[in-house]
Amino acid sequence: MNLLDLLRTFVRVHELASFTGAADSLGLPRSTVSEQIRALEQRLGTRLLQRTTRRVQPTQDGQLLYERCRDMLDQVDEVEGLFREGSSLTGRLRIDLPVALARTLVMPRLGEFLDRHPALEMEVSATDRRVDLVREGFDCVLRIGEVSDTGLVARRLGSYPLVNCASPAYLEAHGTPRTLDDLADHQLIHYVSVLGARSAGFEYEENGRTLCLPMRGRVTVNNSDGYKESCLGGFGLIQVPLAGVCESLERGELQLVLPDHVPAPMSASLLYAHRRNLPRRVRAFMDWLGSLIEQDLAAANALAQRLRTAAR
Repeated sequence: MNLLDLLRTFVRVHELASFTGAADSLGLPRSTVSEQIRALEQRLGTRLLQRTTRRVQPTQDGQLLYERCRDMLDQVDEVEGLFREGSSLTGRLRIDLPVALARTLVMPRLGEFLDRHPALEMEVSATDRRVDLVREGFDCVLRIGEVSDTGLVARRLGSYPLVNCASPAYLEAHGTPRTLDDLADHQLIHYVSVLGARSAGFEYEENGRTLCLPMRGRVTVNNSDGYKESCLGGFGLIQVPLAGVCESLERGELQLVLPDHVPAPMSASLLYAHRRNLPRRVRAFMDWLGSLIEQDLAAANALAQRLRTAAR
C-alpha cells in the first residue's frame, strides 16, 4: 500500500479526530480508513492513535508523525504538479467563510479563481460558528471580528464599519430613537454565536472605549442571515457591518438609526496554521481572497464616509 496515501489518511483522521469524518472527507468507506491506519501503524511499528467510543486522539508518536509529515505532504503535492500545465496549482483547498460574505461576495466570484487554476478542487464551509482550523482540517479561514486564536497566523486585511438599522415598519410602530435614553422603549435583536449565551446588548464606541447598554429583545439569532432577516421582519434594531446592508438601505428596506452611537469597526482577518512551507495553492487563494476583501472594505468605508458627511 502506498505510504503517501496512508500518511494522507492519517493526517485527515488526526485533524478531524474522527474516522467517520475522515472517511467522509476523503470519499472512502470508514472500514478502508481503519484498515489504512492499522497498516500504517504496522509499517511504522508503533501505535499512532488512541481510539475510544467517544474520541480519537494521537499518541505521543502520532503527534510527532503529524508534525513531521503535514508539511512534507503539502510539498509532495506541489512537486507532483510542478511540471504539469506550466506549474499549475493542484490539490484540494478547504476553507471557511462567514455566511453573509460567502453568499454575497466570495461565492459569486469564486469562478474567477477556479478558472485561473483548473486543476484545483475546493471544499467551502460557510458558517458563522468559529471553527477549529487545525482540528477540522481547514487550510485558511476568513474571520470577521476579534481574533483570539493565538496558535494561528492572522493576516489582517482591514476593518468593516458598523451601523445601527431598523425596518421602516418597526420605526413606524415604535418611533425612531434619537438618543441612547430612547432605547429603553425599543427592542434589540440579539446576536450570539451559541444559543443560550447572553448578549452584551446595544454596543457603541465613546472616546475610544466600547460601552454596552442592556436592552430588551424577544428574538435571539446565531447567524448573520437570520439577524438581517429578523430586522427586515420588524422585530427590532440590529448592529451590523454596513457592507451587509447597503443594498437594503438603498432600497429603503432598512433605515439607519443613532448614527453617532455605533460599535467599533470589526476587523477582517485571514487565519492559517503555522507552517514552514505554506502550500502555493493556499498562498494563491489567500492573495486572491485578500484582494477581494480589501476591495469590499474600501467600498464600505467610502460609503460610511459619505453617510457621515450627509448626516452633518
